[in-house]
Order: sequence, then structure tokens, then C-alpha cells
Amino acid sequence: MEQIKIGKTDVITTKLGLGTNKVGGHNLFPNLQDADGIEVVKAALTSGITLLDTAFMYGLGQSENLIGQVLRDYDRSKVTIATKAAHDPQKGLQLNNTPTFLTQSVDDALRRLQTDYLDIFYIHFPDETTPKAEAVGALQKLKEAGKIRAIGISNFSIDQVKEANVDGYVDVVEDAYSLVERQAETDLFPYLSANQISFVPYFPLASGLLTGKYTPDQQFSEGDWQFGRPNFQNPRYQQILTALDGIKPIAGKYQATVAQVLLAWYLHNPAIAAVIPGARVATQVLSNAKSANLQLTAEEYRLIDEAFKF
Repeated sequence: MEQIKIGKTDVITTKLGLGTNKVGGHNLFPNLQDADGIEVVKAALTSGITLLDTAFMYGLGQSENLIGQVLRDYDRSKVTIATKAAHDPQKGLQLNNTPTFLTQSVDDALRRLQTDYLDIFYIHFPDETTPKAEAVGALQKLKEAGKIRAIGISNFSIDQVKEANVDGYVDVVEDAYSLVERQAETDLFPYLSANQISFVPYFPLASGLLTGKYTPDQQFSEGDWQFGRPNFQNPRYQQILTALDGIKPIAGKYQATVAQVLLAWYLHNPAIAAVIPGARVATQVLSNAKSANLQLTAEEYRLIDEAFKF
């Protein structure tokens, strides 16, 4: 499986990772089973995926706990652990980027993950008061102490990214990006490229919209999470489904699913360091892993790119 380097660091990991918000994320998703989450992590590692992306907010530490349990049976040096924090449990989960809080959050994550270092630590969300460079400066001290190997920020606007990186300490940015949410291409990507900062998108399959499971006549009621979301409103919704129909011949050529083809597109995108699709059960991980073996032609990459420019 293809490997990449994170920013200017010596962190090497697979370009295909695993997002673990459905591993122990009981506060985010209904009817999750910890046993399923454990099998999801095992399936990823067994299939050659070495990047595990987690966060305190995924079950308020439970995702990290479960990953820590699994890693006892694996070679830690061959796994890339990325975790995130910003929500302060002592303040009703209000956002907190103070150096004291971030330092404590790293120590807490190390304990839950049963390790003595984190490969990547992200500030999960910016707070409204802490100077961004001060927060990142605290992580730089932890990096120098060997507790983290790469400094990340997540959900920062481009102006906040620039403020956070004033000293050149930021190694990786994680933010929402997909073929139907492409704003990062115009403002964020050029800055990251110029400053040797890696980019990791979350929601690459747009919360399932890009998997091909939705139909043109599908209706969403007020109780559905899709209700009122721009991508599920016509005419945009129909445009997205039409674009997905155009991908099906490529999927047929490779005997793959639409989701696997689109994940392969992200894996071929030079602006993207790693892709971290999530999974509720192990079979979904194994399906996603097949995308790493799809070698799209340059023309197929271009066709997919153009299909979603509307």
C-alpha cells in the first residue's frame, strides 16, 4: 500500500487510513457496538492500513481506549496514531486551546491509547480566545519532548491556519473536503503546498452521499439528518447523482464500487496526503481497502474531476 510522509516530519504512513469516529463514538452515532469497533481497527491493520485517525470527542475517549486495547497485540512502531482534542470535559465540552489544556490532553490521550508517543496530534477545533500561534507553540514543546511527532490543526479557516503557522510549526491540516465540497482547492491548498504542510480530508464520501446509495426520487423528512442540507436540495442533489452515474462505467471497468473509485481518485490527488474513510463494521474497511489497488488512468482521473465541477 502506498506510503506518504507527513509535512516536513519523519512520520511515514499509508496514504489510505481509517477514520474511527464509529469506533466507540457512542455520543455521535446510535447503536454502535464496541466489539464491532475493535474488529474494524483489526481489519484495517490486517489489510495493511497503518494510519488510525481518532479523537477525544469520539466517545469522549472511548475510541482511543478501544484502539489502545487493540494495539497491545500489534507492533506499535508500524502504526501511525493520529488523535485530536479541543473539547474541555471540565467546562461542558467548551473549546479550549490553552497550552495547559492541550498539554493535559496529550497526556490523557497517551494513557488511553497505551503508548508513550503520538504520531500526529491535532487541535480539533480553534477556540475563540487562545492565540493560534501560542496553542501551536505548546504542541511544539511537546514535539521537542518526544510526546508527539507531528503537529496538526483541524477545522481552522485559511486565516487561522496562517496565524497558527506563523512560526512554521504546523505539519498537517485536517478539514472537510470532498468532490462536492471543494472550497479548499482555491484558498487552502495553495498555502499548504507553499509551506510543505500535508492535507488530510475528512468526509471524503460526503457522509455517504458519494457512495451511490441514494436515488433521484428519494425524499427526506424533517427528522432526517439530510433534511435541509445543501447537497440534498435540488437541483444540486440531482447534479450530484448524475455525476455519480457518470462514474459507473469506470467502476464497471475495474469491477469496483463507485465509492472505491472515488476513494482511488482521492488517493491519486497530489494535494491530498492521506484519506481516512470511516467504517462501522469490518467488511466496510475491507471494501475501502480495495481502493488502494485501483490504478486510475490520467483520463479517468480527469473525467471524475470534471464530473463534479458544477
